[in-house]
Amino acid sequence: MTSTSDSARQFLRHSVATVAYRGGKALRDAPNHFSSFHIGDKTRTPRKSSPTWATYLIGRSVLRKVSRPGAIPSPSLGTQNRALFAAMKKFDDYLASAEPLHGSAEGLFQGPVADALNHVGQIAMLRRLAGSPILGENYFRADVAAGRVGLEQSAPHREFE
Repeated sequence: MTSTSDSARQFLRHSVATVAYRGGKALRDAPNHFSSFHIGDKTRTPRKSSPTWATYLIGRSVLRKVSRPGAIPSPSLGTQNRALFAAMKKFDDYLASAEPLHGSAEGLFQGPVADALNHVGQIAMLRRLAGSPILGENYFRADVAAGRVGLEQSAPHREFE
């Protein structure tokens, strides 16, 4: 069990909200064909990739499991998106609680949270490759708030191509 300051937990909550904001943008309004879009033999489709990082995020921090799970089969990307954001909500609720973290805040950020951001970037890149790019944005000015971890996020402040 690791003692963690309130400011570190708040930073982690803001980080998870950032993942939700960027993830919501990358997944919102994806075309139907996107879930099975495939670019090569050694790559995952978006449907097989998206739940992996949320499951790891929850498993590492809440359930105290450290092994990285494989993709969880799901009938649709929409179903997985709901599960993904429910997992982020569960993680955020845990961070907002008085329950002890199972590891350092720094380790949780550099491992599962950074991994989740990486996966969001991969989904955004796959959207572009699939012919349905998302617009870039000044993320410094984005309306990201700790605790706002659902698929529905604030509208972008300023997007650009």
